Amino acid sequence: MPSFSHFFDTLFSSSDVFIRAMLLTLELTVVSILVGIIIGLLFALLKISNIKILAWISDTYVFLVRGTPLIVQIFILYFGISNLFLLPDFWAASLALAFHNGAYISEILRGTIQSIDKGQMEAGRSLGMSNALALRRIILPQAFRRALPPLGNQFIIGLKDSSLAAFISMNELFNVATTLGSNNFDEMTYLLIVAVYYLILVAFLTIIVNTFEKKLSISDR
Repeated sequence: MPSFSHFFDTLFSSSDVFIRAMLLTLELTVVSILVGIIIGLLFALLKISNIKILAWISDTYVFLVRGTPLIVQIFILYFGISNLFLLPDFWAASLALAFHNGAYISEILRGTIQSIDKGQMEAGRSLGMSNALALRRIILPQAFRRALPPLGNQFIIGLKDSSLAAFISMNELFNVATTLGSNNFDEMTYLLIVAVYYLILVAFLTIIVNTFEKKLSISDR
């Protein structure tokens, strides 16, 4: 184990490179979650549709993602996409993580959409709204509000999962830590440092999610 003085000296001397990596990690996480929400909403709507083949497609997607390791999905998508057309590492990693997060987000959104009282859809229809319009104006806003806590948790999980982008040579936090540790023959110190940066990011995201939850709870009163 490194001494406290050595740990803090290394922490401050390497702050520039770690801060750049931290911002890249946060950017990767935000993009992958936002794209994952779009994917998740699409498959959630397929699941609750009355068309069996669409529901089956959604079930198959969720089963495949849940049943295989994330690192395998990243490699398959990264090398599979690269065989079709060249993508920057950032977008290849973002799409792979979005594909993974989308499966879990789809189940979150499916549950919250189905938790809305069916009478609200009927009320919207009685006002002359189409199913799509009632879904967009009445059901989805309430569903997303209820989904905020689990979506916040998925955001944090997605942040930690982004460390696997290191295996496709992306210079996010974990890759920077392992590279510096290997170059300086001091792996433990840099692993402890990267743990500190992840804790900072998780704390930051937790505060943001909790703030949104409080604002929504106040607006409901």
